[in-house]
Amino acid sequence: MAGTALPTAPISGVECGNSGRQRLVRLAGRYSLSAAGPIAVSGAHFGASLMFLHRLSPREFGMFSFLLVVVPFCLSVSSGLLGAPLLNAVGKPETVAGLKGAAFREVNRFYCLSAGFVTAMLMYFSGAEKLTSVLLGLYAATMTFRWFSRYTSYNANRSIPAAASDLIYSVTLLSGLLILIAMDRFTLHRTAGVLLLSSLLGVLPFGLNSLRDLFRLPMRGFMAVYAPIWRDITRWSLMGVVLSEMTANAHAYLVTFVSGPHAFALLAVGALMMRPLSLVLTALPDRERPIIALRLAAGDMAGALRTIVEFRFVTFAVWFGTVLLSAAILIWFPYLVIRGGFHAQSVMIGVAIWTLIVGTRAVRAPEQAFLTAAGEFHPLARAGLTGSVVSVLGTAILLIAFGPVASLCGILAGETMMTMRVMGLMNAWRRAHV
Repeated sequence: MAGTALPTAPISGVECGNSGRQRLVRLAGRYSLSAAGPIAVSGAHFGASLMFLHRLSPREFGMFSFLLVVVPFCLSVSSGLLGAPLLNAVGKPETVAGLKGAAFREVNRFYCLSAGFVTAMLMYFSGAEKLTSVLLGLYAATMTFRWFSRYTSYNANRSIPAAASDLIYSVTLLSGLLILIAMDRFTLHRTAGVLLLSSLLGVLPFGLNSLRDLFRLPMRGFMAVYAPIWRDITRWSLMGVVLSEMTANAHAYLVTFVSGPHAFALLAVGALMMRPLSLVLTALPDRERPIIALRLAAGDMAGALRTIVEFRFVTFAVWFGTVLLSAAILIWFPYLVIRGGFHAQSVMIGVAIWTLIVGTRAVRAPEQAFLTAAGEFHPLARAGLTGSVVSVLGTAILLIAFGPVASLCGILAGETMMTMRVMGLMNAWRRAHV
């Protein structure tokens, strides 16, 4: 299938030996196309969050914010379960890549259903009604399928369908929510339907073949193809993803289920302000990892290492822009994010801590993408273990002792520890290979 084909020749923008000016033009084109989609999705989620913040109760806003933690986790697991192993096929003969791609499609079908079921259960037990929980579960399943199609398109050097998918999803989501506001029908149940519709339409740019994959008969022996990949790669990449999630979002689960959605809503305001960078840090590695892997496979060590510098420039530019935007909103338009029931000082402190949290993630993002492309899954999993232990313990202790806002410092401590470990791994890799 075109959607899961893997490149066996240099990706556009990867060839070596061109002038610095040509490389700069290619770099700008690559990142502008890669970043346009994530920025659009981030803007749509930011706008949706503001609508939820002002149109729903703090409890319902907390549930929506919790959804925006659960679904990205499902997407991250998809990247660990299937995205990282797909990198192992980059540069391999087409017959090998095609066989692995077919097996991954089968695993993806099962995973999408599982992600939808788990999301529906989490939303139900966090307080959503049954039908709303079902709609949100279907949304999670569809978004997970869209994410798989998205990163396989990047692996196949097809950036346009991925960007188009992001844009269609974003425009549909904002348009649907604005229509609900105009009709005075803005409820959690109806917005769940808009989310589902947006994700379904977002699958269309990947083509009808991608949709047909959902309803094909299972491929015979696909587990025989996937089993050695699981043993050698996936179990470690998946472990790294889960531990990274525990490091980054321990507060979301602990605060929601210990103190309730209303308490998490206060923390979610700070996360909302940093959402543009958070989504970019989730989405851009899916574009960068295949490029790094292909450069390494071609023996272009200098080019692969140069990607770290390019990626870091983009992440810090987005971080700086996000911080400026957040400061402008809090100074001149505080009513957009500080509503009745929220303590203004607590919101300010939460935003400040979140600024440091996402800044710490931005520091390690290029090295983490590089090490993933280089196949260093096991060391990354160990780094994630260290960060998750610090994050979970720190968050739990601070939550019990000082309350929800202080618990964010536990996340910051875990992120800092993981960043230090990843940077150490990168330095060790350089010494061993350069």
